[in-house]
Amino acid sequence: MKRITFSLPDDTAERFEAFLAEHGYTNRSEAFRDLIRKAEADRLSASDDQPCAAVVSYVFNHNERRLAERTTETQHEHLDVVHSVMHVHVGPEDCLESLVLLGKTGAVLEAANRILAEPGVRHGRINLIPSEAKDGDGDGHSHGHVHGHSHGHEHKHDHKHDESSEC
Repeated sequence: MKRITFSLPDDTAERFEAFLAEHGYTNRSEAFRDLIRKAEADRLSASDDQPCAAVVSYVFNHNERRLAERTTETQHEHLDVVHSVMHVHVGPEDCLESLVLLGKTGAVLEAANRILAEPGVRHGRINLIPSEAKDGDGDGHSHGHVHGHSHGHEHKHDHKHDESSEC
C-alpha cells in the first residue's frame, strides 16, 4: 500500500471532517478510498456500453389510471435488463416498487427513465453501480462470486416466465 500525504485548505479540511462524522468513518484513509471509488464509478457510468447493476425505486398511487399496467408493460418491453421486481404496499393508496436491472448502462437507464417518467410515478430514484461483469454463455445471466468465506462458486440463472403467474 502506498502512503500519500496531501494538504487541504482549512475550510475543505473542516468539510472533510464533517463528512467523516456524518457518514460514520473512523478512518480518513477509508473515506478517501471510498470517495475515489465513487468518482471512478461515476466516470464508468457515463459510458452507455459499461455493464452495470441498478436498483430503481419509485412510489406511485395504485389508483392512478392504468399506471401499474403501464409500468408492467414497460418492464416486459425491457426483459433483457429487468431481473427482479419487488412490490410493497406502503399505505392505503401508495405502493413502492423496486426493480433490479442488469445490463449495459444505456439500456438500463432507458428502461429506468421510461418507468420514472410515467405520469403518476412519484419520488423515483436510480442507484446505478458499474460492474465488471462479463457474459458467461451469451445470455448475461451466468456469474461467479465469492462470499465472505473461503469458497467461490458459479450460479446459472434460468429466467423463465411462468405463464400461469400474474405480473
